[in-house]
Amino acid sequence: MNIDFDGKTLSDEHIFFRSAGSVNPVVDRAEGIYLYDVDGKRYIDGMGGVGVVSIGHNVPEIRDAAVAQMEKVCFAHPFHWKNMPHMELTERIARFAPEGMTKVFLCSGGSEANESAIKLARQYHVERGNTSKYKVISRWNSFHGNTIGTLASGGMRVRRDLFTPLLTDMPHIASCNCYHCPFGLEYPSCKIRCAHDLEAEILRTGPDNIAAFIAEPVVGAAGGGLIAPPEYYGIIREICDRYDILMIMDEVITGFGRTGKNFGIEHWGVTPDIICTGKGLSSGYTPLGAMIVHERVFEPFKSGRGFAHGYTFGGNPLSCAIGEAVLKYMEEHQLVGNVAALEGRFFEMGRELLELDIVGDVRGKGFFMGLEFVEDKSSRSPFAPSLNVAGRIADRCFKNGLIVGAGKGSIDGVNGDHINLAPPFTCTEADLAEIIAILRSSIEEVRHEL
Repeated sequence: MNIDFDGKTLSDEHIFFRSAGSVNPVVDRAEGIYLYDVDGKRYIDGMGGVGVVSIGHNVPEIRDAAVAQMEKVCFAHPFHWKNMPHMELTERIARFAPEGMTKVFLCSGGSEANESAIKLARQYHVERGNTSKYKVISRWNSFHGNTIGTLASGGMRVRRDLFTPLLTDMPHIASCNCYHCPFGLEYPSCKIRCAHDLEAEILRTGPDNIAAFIAEPVVGAAGGGLIAPPEYYGIIREICDRYDILMIMDEVITGFGRTGKNFGIEHWGVTPDIICTGKGLSSGYTPLGAMIVHERVFEPFKSGRGFAHGYTFGGNPLSCAIGEAVLKYMEEHQLVGNVAALEGRFFEMGRELLELDIVGDVRGKGFFMGLEFVEDKSSRSPFAPSLNVAGRIADRCFKNGLIVGAGKGSIDGVNGDHINLAPPFTCTEADLAEIIAILRSSIEEVRHEL
């Protein structure tokens, strides 16, 4: 594809696209909650990129912070140097984090953060003499990254099945999905069986072999906003403590305010051992991720060999300066509070879409909303995957000027269509209403074609 723009002819023929023959338009600029293509068409960023853009696009304070740091130093590796932006950012992250979670390891994104946590969990147990502990339990219908280690510890079949021969065999437990309970039960009479499935798997695999359990507080790409009952993570925490297993929270999407609290797990009143973050930490202004570690987990690393792990761009001065500016902006403009204040109205408007006969469920927290589409509401039966219902709705939204995220396999890894919304925290009630209105009309248009 060739385009003529700004006096130049550009080609995309050298880009290795995820999907060959990409017909996506070319973005020109962005501002606030909007992106504009080279033809001037405006799109609402209803997905914040991919759950990334928290403070909005083209914020002058972030640009100024980046330029100021570029005029000083852009790269100084932690092997040789400490740098001030690294210290400032980690200090601010520690203030954001739950009590006791004061040690911060920086990297370039969420997959790296989760990969780091898996390795940290292994070494943590080795340093304490528990050398047989290495397995990480996760849930089916979860996604923790695209590296080999995180794919093995994730449960999103559409991402992992092709690469199964490369993956270490890691145990998985049932997803927490009250709309399609894997045990055929109903809350609360179920007594949170999905949480107790963790203990059953620990006993099957052997407690001496389990290093950690990893989960998303609100399931993102693999589940479309699935949330757990209030008791769930308290049960998980108690089981992890009983068997000396680290509790890792994957907050790559939910961290830094997406759910209306600093971190999603705070809604359940539980403190994990490790929190992994990315995406909203930098609001997309630079690749940046963080692993936040509780002091008790850091303790064995105070003496001995240190953490046997690191990345080229960990603690990069430029990225740290940008991340620090993003979190400072978020605090100064009380954006987490804005999410909390508008959550109720956002979901009130979202649940009005349940009037549509193919919208089966609306779920999530804060500014992360998932909608599941069903062929029959009474049985909650999904559409055939071949119909690509969520993909078609996402495409129609895009045509209508709204960017959303489409997902599939939210029931069992194959069946289930959902749409995700994760708009910037700067949205007003009017912005959210426009997002829901465009989504409604797009769903109705596709419904008439089915």
